[in-house]
Amino acid sequence: MEQREILRTEGLWKRYGSLTAVADMNLRVHSNEVFSFLGPNGSGKSTTVGMMLGLVRPTKGRALIFGDDMATRPWPVLKRIGAVIESPAFYPYLSGYDNLRAVAIALGDIPDARIDQMIELVGLRERARDPYKNYSLGMKQRLGIASTLLRNPDLVILDEPTNGLDPAGTREVRELVPRLAREGHSVFLCSHLLHEVQAVSDRVAIVKQGRLVAEGTVDELLGRGQYLRLRADDNEALARALGGIDWVRGVDRLDGYLRASAPVARAAELNRVLAMQGVYVAELSPWETELESVFLDLTGEESPA
Repeated sequence: MEQREILRTEGLWKRYGSLTAVADMNLRVHSNEVFSFLGPNGSGKSTTVGMMLGLVRPTKGRALIFGDDMATRPWPVLKRIGAVIESPAFYPYLSGYDNLRAVAIALGDIPDARIDQMIELVGLRERARDPYKNYSLGMKQRLGIASTLLRNPDLVILDEPTNGLDPAGTREVRELVPRLAREGHSVFLCSHLLHEVQAVSDRVAIVKQGRLVAEGTVDELLGRGQYLRLRADDNEALARALGGIDWVRGVDRLDGYLRASAPVARAAELNRVLAMQGVYVAELSPWETELESVFLDLTGEESPA
């Protein structure tokens, strides 16, 4: 499926007096992808979302969605956006289905078949007729997402959708997010939960104190396929041998192992080259990196999770 640009921020700033909440934020979100905006609480994520939706006026720069500037022409665009910014509010004694029907009536021109489709999409078909007050937190959050999808928005913005959820509810929402992208929606996910972001995202932007510090696909940020983990009886001899191979771009010592910056696809070749030099490895495998490690390296802060 061909991707096109859905959302762009250009030099977005927000200052409150002497406090800079967001500084020079430049983001790109494409169609049919899950784009995650990762950072600790207070890093400027919600302020950025507010400017994207036209709820907060930028000090400088602009946010464009479907090519329209949200500070000057938000209303035509908002019809194409579904956003869950805080915990959704519904009538406690109505069923999940009837709550969605009430939202559909308020929106107008939403057929009952669409309600059924959204109930199915978020996995609430078996509990659709139960009162909302009996729903778990995860079910309530999924119903909130269903309500934002009734108009079939092109862009879905989820701001910390698993806040306050137990592990089961977190899993329910986490499984739903990539399904939305498969159904043709672009998803902008704000989160401070590293494992959640790593599990569901196509691309990730990491923000620290209102500034973008990294952006790329999950594989790019994790360096997948780019590092090898090695250990030998004599790691010093191994390090010297690796240093003499021109396509090994660097070697680090970490936790009793060597991490070589070399393509994983050339692991067998590397093993042969080392053996020809009389250096035999006890272990050789791809270096698996977690997003938490990348976050700590980039920000120097404690894990936001």
